Amino acid sequence: MSRANRLIPLFAIVMIGDACPAKVQITPPPASAPAQEVKISGASVLIGVGDIAGCSGGGDDKTATIVDSVLKADSVAKVSDAVFTLGDNAYMEGTTKQFLNCFGSTWGNPKWGIMKKIHPAPGNHEYLSKAASPYYAYFGANAGVAGAGYYSYDLGAWHIIVLNSEIVVLTEFSDRDRKAQEDWLKKDLKDKAKPCTLAYWHEPRFSSGWHGSDARFQPIWQIMYDANVDLILSGHDHDYERFLPQTPAGVLDTLRGIPEIVAGTGGEDLRGFGGRAIKNSVYRLEGRYGVLLLTLGGGEYRSVWLETDGRVWDPSGGKCH
Repeated sequence: MSRANRLIPLFAIVMIGDACPAKVQITPPPASAPAQEVKISGASVLIGVGDIAGCSGGGDDKTATIVDSVLKADSVAKVSDAVFTLGDNAYMEGTTKQFLNCFGSTWGNPKWGIMKKIHPAPGNHEYLSKAASPYYAYFGANAGVAGAGYYSYDLGAWHIIVLNSEIVVLTEFSDRDRKAQEDWLKKDLKDKAKPCTLAYWHEPRFSSGWHGSDARFQPIWQIMYDANVDLILSGHDHDYERFLPQTPAGVLDTLRGIPEIVAGTGGEDLRGFGGRAIKNSVYRLEGRYGVLLLTLGGGEYRSVWLETDGRVWDPSGGKCH
């Protein structure tokens, strides 16, 4: 039996829908050029993950190493790139000390060259510090307007939207705050000039993981569904999971539906699925640290999850609406 086949039952839970098993795809990348075989030649690269850095010796130093190696390869190839985070950047309370000592010693360490390319999203752990002020102070203008936390940027042929999920879920925010984010989102989608759109934030709308799905994000999904957004990313659950294209209500829709990827494997304690698999979950991976690599082309994208030991999992992709 091959090494790859021996690893499947130990490290992966992979199924299509609710009952049909799917074969894990493992393609080890060349050590000098991580996952180049899944990239679209000349296209932009977006790489990142959520639930990243504590000072407890987790996997954040290893995920930082992967991100840095991809950025260096892109620099040599003159490929435009950016780094995203999906919230819960510094554990456990997102304090100034934890950002400086925990996140700052790995993802924020100048030797990695990551910080200058990060476009972060806040998570619930950031808001354990009052108004997430250390988060906004640490990332500065890259985190959007302090206190709001939602913003957008362009990368190649793609328009990328970052939302503050905590405005949706925390009682310290008002209905007026929630409406302001939704109104901003509608205008941003209307004004965008790029043909393809990706969005990310912390808590997922759909998840088979420990936290599970959150229907409070259905109105946000509806806005994005109506605007033909092409891909949504989230963290919060400390696992990797990919969903087929869905409506805001979770109905399979291969014409206008939005695929979602949950990637909360950045370095903090990992969690499993407990055998759970909700509808339209097509790929699940637990117990491994790694990052999500996206190649954003003109009208299409490819994605792959890079494990910290060098293995490549779940090569996928899709066309823009």
